[in-house]
Amino acid sequence: MVGIMIASLIFVTLGTLIFLKRPKIVFVISLLAVLILLLLPEFRSYVALVIAIGVLNLLSMMIMNNQIKGLDYALTALIAMATVYVVFTNDLTMILLMFVISSIPTYILVMTSENGAKVDVAVKYITFMVFATVLFLTGAVLLVYSKNVGSELIYLLGFVMLIIGLGMEVGCAPMHEWVPDVFDSADPIPISIIASIAKIVPFVVAYKILIMTLNPTTAKIVPFVAFVAAVSMFVGNIGALTSTKPARILAYSTVANMGYILATLVALINLDWIYLAFAGALLQLMANAFGKIGFLVSMKEGGASTYLMYALAFSFIGMPPLIGFWGKLFILLSIVKVGYVWLALILVINSAMSVPYYVRLARILAKPTIPSFVNAIALIAVALTFITLIPPNWFVDLAKAIIGGV
Repeated sequence: MVGIMIASLIFVTLGTLIFLKRPKIVFVISLLAVLILLLLPEFRSYVALVIAIGVLNLLSMMIMNNQIKGLDYALTALIAMATVYVVFTNDLTMILLMFVISSIPTYILVMTSENGAKVDVAVKYITFMVFATVLFLTGAVLLVYSKNVGSELIYLLGFVMLIIGLGMEVGCAPMHEWVPDVFDSADPIPISIIASIAKIVPFVVAYKILIMTLNPTTAKIVPFVAFVAAVSMFVGNIGALTSTKPARILAYSTVANMGYILATLVALINLDWIYLAFAGALLQLMANAFGKIGFLVSMKEGGASTYLMYALAFSFIGMPPLIGFWGKLFILLSIVKVGYVWLALILVINSAMSVPYYVRLARILAKPTIPSFVNAIALIAVALTFITLIPPNWFVDLAKAIIGGV
């Protein structure tokens, strides 16, 4: 397993250095480096879905001609590799390293555009991400240290710092200040990467660290997570309802979706349901990724097929049997089972609030169906939302396998 990961990393690194001025070759190298990960023997469903997201991201980058053409493919592949490897290790150093590796490439990608580097956007984004990384890493270290010394105060401090860092990293309210402005000002293509695959590692790492440092004090601080999740849902959905620009609608949609996923962490108080919560979190992250890629790539080109836009909207809304439905269902079941019924009701209310703006977004981006590269990407994204036509009990088993050894 480690050999495959190292081979993939060496392949993309050397290939990019050798062929940096030939972006088409770097694209092929980056694509192969990601596809090599299919050889990994475990967690194949997760690996396949992450690779699908990574490949869609790579294809999306082909639409934009920017000043670092070629390097952008390699950076995208690097995020995909970190997202795959993070589920294979429980070593604290390695999982925190994967957190950093999945985040830093976005610092460069966010400023890319077809009209020169967007430095102002990058400064705002990077400032928030640096703070997020420092808070997250410090919180993680404090949590592990508190386990060794048995300090409740240090545990509470580490927990709060990790959650605030996580919220700032992925865009949960009230730490979401950067999200609307960056989505609105940056090019939609790099944002489609930041809003999709780059959201996965922070949650996986948070789950692993919080499970390995679990103690009786956790129940006292979990209401803090529930509060932040509820605030993020309301801020995100109200913001999207009152926005008119597609980019800002998608920005606030991200804030709401991250709130849904953050809510799954309340299951830490009862490990009998943590696997269902983690399965729901992963499914919602996948639904968010497919939807954001489809919408943002379409927005770059002024829209895409009407049928595809509405299909993506229905997945976000949570229409069965699309992946967005199962993600929300697993999240709801897990938080109800651990006694947070009020949080489940808030999630249901917010899901209902999201219906008008997703339908409006689909209507804004809808265009006649004609063969095009953008429609092909959106079609793949839509097809992936149908992987849950068969009830995804297998995803719960996958969740158990990933975090069962923590």
